[in-house]
Amino acid sequence: MTNKVLTLVLLFLIQLGAIAQKQPNIIFIMSDDHAADAIGAYGSRFSKFDITPNLDNLAAEGIRFENAYCNNSICTPSRASIISGQYPQTNGVLDLDHKLDTDKQYLPIELKKLGYSTAVVGKWHLKNEPVNFDYYKVLPSQGKYFNPVFLEKGKGEWKKNKVKTEGHSTDVITDISIDYLKNVDKSKPFFLMHHYKAPHDMFENAPRYDEFLADAEIPEPSSLYYQPNWGSEGTRGKNDSLLNYIGTSISDRHMYRNYNKFWFDDTLKGRENSAHIAYQLYLKRYLRCVKGVDDNLGRLFDFLKKEGLWDNTVIIYTGDQGMMLGEHDLQDKRWMYEESMQMPFIVHYPEGIESGQVTDLLINNTDFAPTMIELAGGKAPKYMQGKSFIKTLEGKKEKNWRTATYYRYWMHIIHHYVPAHFGVRTKDYKLIFYYAKHYLPESEFKGHYWAKTYYGIQNETPHTWEFYDMKNDPEELHNRYNDPAYQDIIADLKKQLKEQREELNETDENYPEIQAIVKKHWDD
Repeated sequence: MTNKVLTLVLLFLIQLGAIAQKQPNIIFIMSDDHAADAIGAYGSRFSKFDITPNLDNLAAEGIRFENAYCNNSICTPSRASIISGQYPQTNGVLDLDHKLDTDKQYLPIELKKLGYSTAVVGKWHLKNEPVNFDYYKVLPSQGKYFNPVFLEKGKGEWKKNKVKTEGHSTDVITDISIDYLKNVDKSKPFFLMHHYKAPHDMFENAPRYDEFLADAEIPEPSSLYYQPNWGSEGTRGKNDSLLNYIGTSISDRHMYRNYNKFWFDDTLKGRENSAHIAYQLYLKRYLRCVKGVDDNLGRLFDFLKKEGLWDNTVIIYTGDQGMMLGEHDLQDKRWMYEESMQMPFIVHYPEGIESGQVTDLLINNTDFAPTMIELAGGKAPKYMQGKSFIKTLEGKKEKNWRTATYYRYWMHIIHHYVPAHFGVRTKDYKLIFYYAKHYLPESEFKGHYWAKTYYGIQNETPHTWEFYDMKNDPEELHNRYNDPAYQDIIADLKKQLKEQREELNETDENYPEIQAIVKKHWDD
């Protein structure tokens, strides 16, 4: 081999090494049920309490997305969409009863092809073993807040060999991730999914936060109390009917599930200020868990800086969905209402993202995997239905981007008495249809734990439409579906909704009873 050829080969290898070095490390951080409003950078009514200084700094030094949404506001389906880049009827995970097939753990599969070490730590909640990660140490199912046990790769058969730990889960999960990063192979880039259990209900904070916000008066949402123009018969019901008990409430409105009953054993029932007392307790417990998450992120970020990993590491922060924090007298998530559907989404990367950016690009959780794959130097595979928004991260404009994002909640009446529904959200408007029926026929209910647990699941609640002008009514206080001034806009949204359902394989061809309901009420 001549000297000239050797020189060219050497230059090629040097260039190849330089390219490899430019691949960033990626840490995907996700908390459970962390609403965007519970992050100071999003400017909500909680911002004055300075609960999330580390996340606020992360946003100030990176890019914050104002219009990030899940396509199903419940843990397992949202996580399945994040890791597969696909919508529920494509990846097969419609609700909490389904497992994501191991061959659809697409994100770690694709990143390993690009030379990444892959790991997941904390809450997994996709039931099947995360076999496509090089390392995992995950909570079984929901896991415990205190002294959690973990399922760890190499420690025995899946779900049988449980590793014990001591402490609060948020602290323990951070410790595990830091230990992993200390020992990870630094000769190649790493991808870590760092998932907290907090602030998932039942909101069990570490004892050191017991006095945090103890003397504070948490501001109430304007919609905590009755709003005559909000919702529809499908959501707020009628007098003297089961519908008065749709949606777990803060007040004692809901007969079976409300925060008064749960924490006070009906001792506040009928008291004029019962909703206020219950709301204060609900929010303080929740925000104490959020504070624990932010403090631990401070620990993780300090470690990355100390180890020289900060500048070349993409840090993404999100929640697996939003959370109703008293709005419309509702708790939990599941709804297509903004607080439940919106996800916080912050990206920080000193070597590749200009600081101080805010974007209104309309993204959803199927877009996360394609974007991370392109950040790693790859190309999003065609089987993923989401789209990469890497151009936005680079400060450029996206081409042919979506104008509406699709949403679907399947678990009719289960757990928190939320009727099944679907819809679309644009930057300015939101259209929701409550088809209000479980996807399984009643003949197949037998054998499911929820069949006899939740009163009314076998019933169809009213099939209704709701429409909100999000630009002029961001708190969704006025359902304008029957307002003549909006009929052209609503007609266009129905067109977009139908097109998205067809394009995204969400047409319910396996559920003819739902198809019949949709067809019957489409022109209502």
